[in-house]
Amino acid sequence: MALCTAAVVAYRMTDIPEPHPETVTQSTVFVDDKGSYLGRRGPVDRQEVPLSQVPRYVQDAVIAAENRTFRTDDGVSPRAIARAVLASLTGGERQGGSTITQQYVKNALLSPEQSLSRKAREALIAIKLDRTRSKDSILEGYLNTVYFGRGSAGIEAASRNYFGVDTRQLTVSQGAALASIVNIPSYYEKAGSDPEVTATLRARWVWVLDAMAASGSITAKQRADASFPAFRFYPPGTTEGQRQYMIDVAAQEAADRLGITEDQLARGGYTVHTTFDLSLQDATTEAVKDLKDLKGGKSGESGKGSKGSKGVTLHAAVVAIAPGDGAVRLLYGGSDYARQPFNDAVGGAVEAGTALDPFDKVRLSGPPAALRKTAAPTPLKLASAYAAVAAGGVYAAPYTVTKITRDGRQVYAAHPHTQRVLNEKDVFMVGERMLTAYKQAAPSIQAAPSIQPVPSTSADGSVPRTFFTAGAGGGITRRTVWSTGLDSRLALTVALFADRPGEKKNTTVPAQLPNDPPPTDSAAETAAQIWQLATTGSKKG
Repeated sequence: MALCTAAVVAYRMTDIPEPHPETVTQSTVFVDDKGSYLGRRGPVDRQEVPLSQVPRYVQDAVIAAENRTFRTDDGVSPRAIARAVLASLTGGERQGGSTITQQYVKNALLSPEQSLSRKAREALIAIKLDRTRSKDSILEGYLNTVYFGRGSAGIEAASRNYFGVDTRQLTVSQGAALASIVNIPSYYEKAGSDPEVTATLRARWVWVLDAMAASGSITAKQRADASFPAFRFYPPGTTEGQRQYMIDVAAQEAADRLGITEDQLARGGYTVHTTFDLSLQDATTEAVKDLKDLKGGKSGESGKGSKGSKGVTLHAAVVAIAPGDGAVRLLYGGSDYARQPFNDAVGGAVEAGTALDPFDKVRLSGPPAALRKTAAPTPLKLASAYAAVAAGGVYAAPYTVTKITRDGRQVYAAHPHTQRVLNEKDVFMVGERMLTAYKQAAPSIQAAPSIQPVPSTSADGSVPRTFFTAGAGGGITRRTVWSTGLDSRLALTVALFADRPGEKKNTTVPAQLPNDPPPTDSAAETAAQIWQLATTGSKKG
């Protein structure tokens, strides 16, 4: 009677605590123009999803893997508690086996301390939680806080990090795999890249699916059709880090549009839909790597960030903009964000040289007019000026965020800001000057596969494809190269430049580009390759 009385008193005196702040903090996710995952910002990789967006078979997979009596139990497992008590008294191995409700209490409401008193409090809270909240509410809280490995807190982050999809898009096989991972997430996170881990997970996956079929959660046909899913490679490849340049720009713009700080954005649980084409971005990353070795004597690796024997570092920046709209489709600001977080495409001041010559003696207004007073514009600003030519003289302010959502609601939508900056006659004149420069270019540039002579006017009245390569310096003293291509669909700019260590510590100064092969050829060929990828959707073989 004394024990029963004590238990009742303890139950009544036990309050359900609020979740720990770190368990409810959410990250903000960035996606490309097709909804593909770019990356995130925030202290933890977590975004909440309502249970209605978790397919029923995914819910059932987690129940089959972690707590098959979840729908009917009282929130605790007496046997598991007895094992834990016995282990504590005898000094044996720590015991798990908690119910889903207990796991949720332990992960979200209590500290991870291992002691009898904490275990007792966990059980009391679990019982009270089970009696005061619905099973669906508890399962939703659990799925949004349980750790899945790969830095993923909650099922939404896990769905992206393991399979590159949202939770609602998970298949039966993928849902069973994620449910299998919860048991030992730090071990299973290497699934897909470590053969031993993958084989072990496959065995547990089969066990989970068999339990689902036996309980009627899935049909015999669904069980027979299930095949072990393919996982995203882990750890991420080099292109993952390169995406941080895009996320930097989009995060700054998103925070500005919402009137909040970037830190508030990162912790706010937003989904930022960007203008970027991820497939084109990744293909461009590979194309820039393939820049021919530019040698001044002997150089190291080609492309962005390579260093020659005299300490010269080569840089490349690539920008592509939708004419008349301003959407930035491509933004290559560097190849190694970890070593150089500075974005060459947005913040790099690159000597223009002759890159702005086509705009000489034309009436240019609006933001592009300031370029003629700038000796070293950024690649983004120069690309936006040529995009105005491609749009028949209409300038569109560049932007990278199309919309922002939170908890399924749209909180921001972009609207292009346009203004006429060139009349039709001046647009024609700029185009003719670009074409004339092309005809005077070196034969090797004219031979580039996507840079072929085009008429000065198009039969349908649209802006024809035009390429223009220019820069600062000439011959063996070339300092910068700009290669720009445009038509009514796209304006693309590739900038190639170099620097070397300055006299003062941690400073750099402009340097001559190595000249073997000619940097104008390399820039033009790279622009041609990216243009073909952007306008035809073809990929490198």
